[in-house]
Formats: sequence, structure tokens, C-alpha cells
Amino acid sequence: MPTVYITDPIATEVYADLRSRYTVCRAYGHDARTWAEVAPEVDAVLVRSENITAAMIDAAPHLKVIARHGVGFDNVDLEAASARKIWVTITPGANAPAVAEHVFALALSAARKTVDGARAVAAGEWHSAKPRLVGTQLLGKTIGIVGYGRIGRRVATIARGFGMSIVVTDPILSDSDITDEDVRLTALDQLLESSDVVTLHVPLTVETRHMINADSLSRLKDGSIIVNTSRGGLIDEAALQDEIAEGRLYAGLDVIEGEAVSMNDPLPHSRIAVDLPGLVVTPHIAGQSDRSMIDVGNAAAAQIHEALSGREPQYAVNREMVSREVTSAV
Repeated sequence: MPTVYITDPIATEVYADLRSRYTVCRAYGHDARTWAEVAPEVDAVLVRSENITAAMIDAAPHLKVIARHGVGFDNVDLEAASARKIWVTITPGANAPAVAEHVFALALSAARKTVDGARAVAAGEWHSAKPRLVGTQLLGKTIGIVGYGRIGRRVATIARGFGMSIVVTDPILSDSDITDEDVRLTALDQLLESSDVVTLHVPLTVETRHMINADSLSRLKDGSIIVNTSRGGLIDEAALQDEIAEGRLYAGLDVIEGEAVSMNDPLPHSRIAVDLPGLVVTPHIAGQSDRSMIDVGNAAAAQIHEALSGREPQYAVNREMVSREVTSAV
């Protein structure tokens, strides 16, 4: 029976399903096992936030698939996996509703200064804090969506409920790809200049790293809000901190640059003061909800089932790099 290793907690229902099909080991809980212990026998890994390094891959001679519980895969050494003909898979769309809702949780927190208000109350202030806590309502404002895929389109759906105008930018789309009459496709610079809220939904690549930098931020209107639920490296955090500290911009971040150093403890490696007034930071939880944890877990498990049955997984990200006939593992 193939062995599946789970690096981070997943939905109980998904864990039970995997246990009914495979020998399951996990890195957490009362029966936790280390990678060194399971590597010689493991056939599949289901990973959320842990890093899967080249050394870990080299230590697992029977490994056939690394299934990401989500859509980002920068915590997996893709080249090392591909060199070993190991599938790396993702779960596109499964957590889109949860992430899109979190975009507005962050945007509203920044716009209505709820975190600053909560801090004031905790400090014993009530009436005296009110003058500095006048918020901004979203009705009639413009939201700029950078990356108009599954999550971006879900964000647009919610934005309509707030009565917002919608502009988007996406390098792989043309005007004919935008079927909604209330959505306007534009270039990034124009989007930044016209938006009151900017939300990022693109992968972190060499081209997109620090796509939001000092120059980009200078194009935003005073009082604008920038939201990032994608990857921390998209924003130059030092430049963003300067703008927030000056009181010119607000931000809601679910990801920070320090995660590139440590997904589990990124704060010591961050270049932004997370307690800065005007800034709301959450610990990479946009994709976590009661429903999404089940949907994403099931989607990741389905990729494992396909790979261990000798089929090409539907959502393999290294399909072009893994050129081989897949033989059955069961």
C-alpha cells in the first residue's frame, strides 16, 4: 500500500479518506513522524506551508507526487522534483471564494480602521479615539484587480455588491476576453492611478517580484488601500511601509516577504512593521475557511489518487518538465 505523508493539518474528512486508501503518516499530532523517518518509504506528499527542498526530495527514492494544498508552489523545489520525474500539483479554484472574501475582510478593516479602533479600545480609549477613526466606505469607489483569474473574478462579483467600479489588468487577457460589461481592462499604471482599492492575484515570478514598488505606490491616490493575498514578494515592503507611515496609503496583507525565508516564522525576516497604524496583517489565512479546507484538501487528494494510479494528474504544474510514461504505483 502506498505511503502518503502530510506535512500540515488538513480537514478531518480529507485525512480520513486518505487513511482509507493509503498508509498515512503526518508531521503533526500525537503520532507525528519526521521526514527523515518516512522519506525511505513515502510515495506522495500533501503539503501546505512547509518547504519541500531538493535535499528532502533526494532522500525519498519512491516519491511520485508532491500535492500542494493550494495554488502557490514556490515552497516546493520544482526543478529538483522535475529532475526526478516527480509530479508537482496544485488545486486551482478550490479556495477562490475564501480568498476573495478575505480580500474584503482586509479591505474593510483598512478602510474602516477596525484594527486601529480595536487597539484604541484595548488601550482604554473610547470617545477620544473616534475623531481619528473616521473610515472610508466602499460604495462608489473603484477596485483595481491585478490578475483576473478565478480569484480575481470572484473578487469582482463581491465588489459589485458594494457598488464599486471594476478595473482589471492581466497580461494574458485581451478586451475580447472580458465578457462583463462593467469590467474595464487596462494597463497596470492606469489601474493604479484610477483605483481606490488595489488587490493582487498573480503568482510570484522573476517578472512579478516587487511589481508594486516605490514608483508604483507613488501612482496611487492619497488614501488608497492595497491588499495582497497572493505572495509577499509582489510588494516592496520597505517602500510600502514608508507610504503607510506617512499616512498616505493603507494596506491589508495576508502574506509578507519574510515567508520566502520561513513560512512558519516569517516575522523576524519581514521588512515591514506589522503593528503599523493603517496596516492590517493576517498570517496567510485567506484560503482557510471551514468549507475551503475540505474543498482544497479533496482537490489535493484527487491529484494524489491520479498520480498513484499511474495517471497524469490534472493540475500538474511541471507537465512540460516531466516527459515520461507514468507507470502505475499500485
